[in-house]
Amino acid sequence: MSTVKNWLSAFRLRTLPLSLSTIVMGSGIAAIANQHSYVITALALLTTLLLQILSNLANDYGDSVKGTDNEERLGPKRAVQSGIITHRQMKTAIILFSTLSLLSGIILIWITFRTDFLYALLFLGIGIAAVWAAVNYTVGKSAYGYRGMGDLFVFLFFGLAGTAGTYFLHTKTFDIEILLPASSIGLLSTGVLNLNNMRDIQNDKASGKNTLVVLMGSKNARFYHVALTLLPFVLMTIFYTVYMEFQLSNFLFLAALPIILIHQKKVFSTTNPRNLDPFLKQLALTSVLFVLLSIAGGLL
Repeated sequence: MSTVKNWLSAFRLRTLPLSLSTIVMGSGIAAIANQHSYVITALALLTTLLLQILSNLANDYGDSVKGTDNEERLGPKRAVQSGIITHRQMKTAIILFSTLSLLSGIILIWITFRTDFLYALLFLGIGIAAVWAAVNYTVGKSAYGYRGMGDLFVFLFFGLAGTAGTYFLHTKTFDIEILLPASSIGLLSTGVLNLNNMRDIQNDKASGKNTLVVLMGSKNARFYHVALTLLPFVLMTIFYTVYMEFQLSNFLFLAALPIILIHQKKVFSTTNPRNLDPFLKQLALTSVLFVLLSIAGGLL
């Protein structure tokens, strides 16, 4: 039982709801357009779940190997760092979840595009890129998370690709307006990463992990955080105002705005990076709420 608990800890279950929200957003917008498949939603959720776990395991392994996970780190103890999982076990798990992610993605692609080779090939390429991105955030000499590019990749894969890709799987069409809700959840996901990097700025700087926060500094990172968490409301307002038939229920997502404003005030008033940790879970849950309200309002 202790082994199971160790792996569940390494999976970082608290990160999973936010990553799954990209699929919920894409599937929800498709449902609003009356072009939704429960099978596609289920397989897309499974694939994303496996990719997020893969990313968490690879991040645990990569930061441990590079020495970034050490006694000075302020966040929760990582599995390899604490010794409850060995480097060899973690490498095996990374290979396993890479394989499972690809397998799940291939099944999803086959069910969706079994008669369209070009689209199948395109999404297979996206899937391979997603696996690469999940692993290479902290693993390897060219780990992009150590070069200030983590924010960009989170926005791309847990925003644009996740949401717009899911919408395409349902509808077989690409509508430019889907980039608005896709960008909304992408920005919020990036906001969670930014907050994580704000908490870890001192140790990351000392360990040579040049996150965007390390490069821009704590003060600028706070203004950046406001933009990341406020713009989603602007983009969803444009989406429902310009591209959808007007009804008041569409703007139900605005109920989450006061929570975000309070969150921003707390982030600005918190000077000790250690005290930022509780805000990560709060922002992740608020982001999930934002997505659920956005979809519920459109379906009413």
